[in-house]
Amino acid sequence: MTPKDRALAIGERDRAFATLIDLVGPPPPRRSAPVADRFAYLARSITYQLLATKAANTIHQRVIDVCDGEVSPESITKVGHKKLRGVGLSNAKAAAMLDLAERARDGRIHLAQHGRMSDHDVLTDVVAVRGIGPWTAQMYLMHTLARHDVWPAGDLGVRNGWTLVHDLEEIVSEIDLRRLGDVFEGVRSDVAWYCWQAVHLSREQ
Repeated sequence: MTPKDRALAIGERDRAFATLIDLVGPPPPRRSAPVADRFAYLARSITYQLLATKAANTIHQRVIDVCDGEVSPESITKVGHKKLRGVGLSNAKAAAMLDLAERARDGRIHLAQHGRMSDHDVLTDVVAVRGIGPWTAQMYLMHTLARHDVWPAGDLGVRNGWTLVHDLEEIVSEIDLRRLGDVFEGVRSDVAWYCWQAVHLSREQ
């Protein structure tokens, strides 16, 4: 399906999205990142957890700098825990990044095979890394592997966006949203994108 076809499918399955779709247009095309970029994405996600964007940008640029411009399993391992702490990572995040590097080097995380694995198997593979939870794994599926049917029902932005689109008085619960997403099977990543757009638009008003 093209982005336009996916937008049409969403609007047909739930007319509440029609106005938003008219405002923002079709969702962006999804393209899987090269295998070589997958480690760097996951390492970056570790840095960004529970940090404001500006602070995370600063710290992760330091990680890139201390790795001589290339964040890879080899460079992270070479840098080591002490230097990762020195650029601003917490003890837990430095340990998580090193665990990711070790798993990538010894094959316990199958980055090169992720493109051929099911969503479930990729999630299982990724969340085994210290410090990486389901939300980070879902974002990896959506943004790095370009999967079309990821439904991050626990994401606060998706919950807020759904609430805005449907003009609800109270924010939808994760449990309810998980069920409500069933009607969109096959295009749930794009439904999540539209929910995020609804939040962005509300902030601009």
